Amino acid sequence: MWVKRFIFFQLWPLASRPKKHWRAQYEQGIYSGYQEGNDWWIGWIEEVPGVNGQERTREELLETLRITLKEALEFNREDALSAAGADFQEEKIAV
Repeated sequence: MWVKRFIFFQLWPLASRPKKHWRAQYEQGIYSGYQEGNDWWIGWIEEVPGVNGQERTREELLETLRITLKEALEFNREDALSAAGADFQEEKIAV
């Protein structure tokens, strides 16, 4: 039997989160869904297709998801920058 749980990966400090309607707004982070079954934990990053993992423990799975997400974001950024060429503007945004 699968046990379904969800975890929130916080990307920004707690103090920077909006105080009012915090739950109703997008929570400024990345969500991971994960399940336990057949002695394995499987998980995925909901917002980034293809970022998933499978490990023997929940803790190992979450660490694998963090590493895989970081690598995917770095790869996507490098790919986007090389495709943009030299004449572009860049600005950091928060959701």
